[in-house]
Amino acid sequence: MSVRLNEFQQPVGEPLPEWTPRPLPERMALAGRFCVLEPLESVRHYEDLLAAWRGAEDDRDWTYLPAGPFNAEEFRDYLARAEASRDPLHFAVIDRQSGRAVGTLALMRIEPAHGVMEVGYVTFSPALKRTPLSTESHFLLMRYAFDRLGYRRYEWKCDSLNAPSRRAAERLGFRYEGLFRQAIVYKGRSRDTAWFSIIDKEWPALREAFERWLDVSNFDAAGVQRHSLADLRQRA
Repeated sequence: MSVRLNEFQQPVGEPLPEWTPRPLPERMALAGRFCVLEPLESVRHYEDLLAAWRGAEDDRDWTYLPAGPFNAEEFRDYLARAEASRDPLHFAVIDRQSGRAVGTLALMRIEPAHGVMEVGYVTFSPALKRTPLSTESHFLLMRYAFDRLGYRRYEWKCDSLNAPSRRAAERLGFRYEGLFRQAIVYKGRSRDTAWFSIIDKEWPALREAFERWLDVSNFDAAGVQRHSLADLRQRA
């Protein structure tokens, strides 16, 4: 790749003469085949989410999250604060089959001037994890960020010790960028943060892989995938 030089013969980045700040994400529903992302409403979604989390065997799913675990009243207060927030902007994941909320996730660290945002607060109950809904919920937010809002960069960050989160990021097509040592103190612990991202140039091939994976033809009568997302990403 050729190197761009300025008038001082210094290497510089790609020019973006048409760039303008991007819109902020809105509180709006995003619909897919398996799920709908609805703006989080603490009163309407509370009972569903509480029931979904009561299906967990223990509190291990909260270990790497910035908040929780909660008792019922604490959870109600947490959802009310999350609903009021605009960054992070929280969504409830609604199972289209049951009509119930089974988890939440958020867009956060939103920087319209640079076209950058992050997905975070991924709080998936046992009813949502490792299901097509889980994959589709991420796809819906990515598509909203890249295709609807025109953002250039979409980030995923997690505790470097959170192996399931790192595997999920890589499965979804995020690229590992490095380790920020001692980046955060949370829950009385030090955290080294692993950074991942997808950029706009990578998105068209990823979008094609997601669409093929989510297509009805990719699942047998028992709902088992015929081709993995990783395989379809390689083909794309």
